[in-house]
This record gives sequence, C-alpha cells and structure tokens, in this order.
Amino acid sequence: MTLAQKKIIPAHVPVDFEALLERVHTIGAEVICPAAIEVDRDARFPTESFAALRAEKLLSCYVPVEFGGMGLDITQVSRLCEALGHYCASTAMIFAMHQIQVACLVHHALGTPFFRDYARQMVAKQLLIASATTELGIGGDVRSSICAVKTVGDHFTLEKQAPVISYGEMADAILVTARKDDEAARSDQVQVLVRQEDYSLKQLSKWDTLGFRGTCSPGFELKSMGHIEQILPVPYAFIHSKTMHPVAHILWASLWVGLAGDAMHRARQMVRQEARKNPGVTPINATRLAEADIVLNTMKSTLAATLDEYAQSLGQDDPEAFANFGFAIRVNSLKITCSTLVVDVVQRAMIICGIQGFRNDSKLTLGRHLRDAIGAGVMVNNDRILGQNATMQIGLREG
Repeated sequence: MTLAQKKIIPAHVPVDFEALLERVHTIGAEVICPAAIEVDRDARFPTESFAALRAEKLLSCYVPVEFGGMGLDITQVSRLCEALGHYCASTAMIFAMHQIQVACLVHHALGTPFFRDYARQMVAKQLLIASATTELGIGGDVRSSICAVKTVGDHFTLEKQAPVISYGEMADAILVTARKDDEAARSDQVQVLVRQEDYSLKQLSKWDTLGFRGTCSPGFELKSMGHIEQILPVPYAFIHSKTMHPVAHILWASLWVGLAGDAMHRARQMVRQEARKNPGVTPINATRLAEADIVLNTMKSTLAATLDEYAQSLGQDDPEAFANFGFAIRVNSLKITCSTLVVDVVQRAMIICGIQGFRNDSKLTLGRHLRDAIGAGVMVNNDRILGQNATMQIGLREG
C-alpha cells in the first residue's frame, strides 16, 4: 500500500498514537528522507514533507479535540519530533517550531472567541505558524523588545526588524513579540498573532548556512496591522515561562535525539557490515559504538526527566511551577546538554563509519547530520543560556 492509499483517521476519532507514529515513520522513509538531500543542498523549504504532514492533519495535532484537533499531549508531540529528526533535521525543526507556536495559542489564548475560531481554522486549513521573537538591536534576547504595538481604537499596527524568521515566507501566520505599547519597558511584552493577510515582509538578509538550511530563516522587516483581538490575552512573560521556553527546549531536544539516533543507526549498520566479514570476531569499531550509545542514552534520559517534570506541571496547572528558577535552569540545561551531545554522537558515528560516513555519495553519509548537529548549539547560543543559568543560580534557594 502506498502512502497516498493509507487511510487518514478523522480528527474526531480517538487517535491510536502508536499507529500515528508508525505512519510518521512511513512518511519519513517515503517522502521526507528522499527529499532531504535536495532540501539541504538548495536551502529550500521541505514542501513535500509538509504536504504529507498536512495530509495526516499533523500540524494541528496539539489542538484539543473539542476544536477538531487530535488533542495529543506534549510527550506525544515530543515523540513525533524525535521521529522526524531521523529523516530530516530541517523538517523536524520547522515542525517543532510550529508546534511551539501552537502550544502558545492552546495554553494561553483559547479563552477568547477569536482564538477559539482560529484553532478550528488551524485544523481545517492545516495552517503553518512561524515566530518572530528576536529583533535587531537586542541580539537573541527574546525577553526584550524594541518594537511596540500601537493601538488606535480597536485596531493595532506593528513594525519589527527581525534578524531571523524561520520559514517566514511559507507561513500562514506569525506570532510576534513586542512591547505592549510605546510607554512599556522592553521586557513588558505581548504576543500578537498576525495572519498572512495582515502583514508584509521585506527580506533583509539571505539564508546560506552550514546546517538547518531547509528552515529558510533570513531576516525580515515585518509590518502588520490588525484587530486588537489578535493580541494574546496574557503577558508574554507568563507565556514564555509556561510555554515558549520549556516547549521550545523540549521539542528541539527531541528532534536532536532523533538526529543522533539516525547517526547511531548508520554507525550500527557499519559495524554489522564489518561483523559479517569476520563471523565470530567482534569488530574493533563495536567498542566505539557502545560508547556512542552511552552518550545517546544520556541525551534520552535528560530529555525524559525534563519532559516528565513539565508534563506533570501542565497537568497540575500550577503557575508557580513555571516561574521557579530551578525548573528554568533544568530546562536550559536540557538544551545545553542535548545540543552538545548530539554533536558528540554524530562525530563518534562518523569515526565508526570512516570514509563511508565522510563521503557525500555514501548510503552511510553523515555530513548533513554533522552540520545540522553543530547548529544546535548556535541557535539560542549556549553561552547566552549558560549566562542565564549563572544569574539564576545566584537567586536559587538552597535545597
């Protein structure tokens, strides 16, 4: 049976998640993986991948069932990101970034008629949502904005100079951070949903990078106007602590685990090839494979611990849990740990595979894996995150 012939489960039917995950792996093998080389080479959006993901209604998988979505939980979305990471890191990263924005809307905006209606549109139209948090003049500090929302009556205007908007030209909407008004402090922010019909984009830079090339993330000047009902009803400070910060690091770490897992899969294939040449003799590179597996399991266990804590906090709906310095430090540490160790795993796999991993024309090639892995430590730079942890450690209570 081809992918196109597979039955798509209607959104109102309870989801068999394991069957859904199996379909994602099928999409990965049949659609995403074959296109990944071209997506990376040409730094183009993975159109084929998202056509397939949309066909399975996966862009709205985190939207609650009452609005037509699958109602998956954060652990299940994490597993989807990990699965996609096996086939194309750019596809997985776009999917993860989109789900972060969906989580912001689901956690913080569904109390208003506008956003309840928008949730139904996300399901029906499989809308892709991007994010504009960073800004020229503030570096990568997402908790600071120069631009401000300007309101006149019941409408707003907004202009932002964004050094990066991933897949901005392909998105159906963008969640933008800005000061709540002209008089507000840089940290007194709101988050605004601007739809494609509400904004214009002027490209400010190109996207020619070492890795994550298919995310198509140049800088843009964004100008928008719309109705004030498009402003999320809670301060961005709370959105950031409860959703944007933890969900981003959890879903990014998930796809990095998937990327590392595929590198390990290729390394394991190489070791098995060597083992078949000399039956009964353990290949010398098998020891390196065992060492690499320890590193991968460290990534997995760190992710699992943070994910479990976050899922429990969501279930308890305790605002204090998300404002806790200890929790924020652990979320930051997850990002640092997994973005560092994914490079370690891929490099170890490269040594195991030898020239077959080094070659671009080999079935065991790992060049794209390595370049994407290096990007993990650069996006929201690890030095910035370590600095945040150092500051929070000073204010952390003992015990």
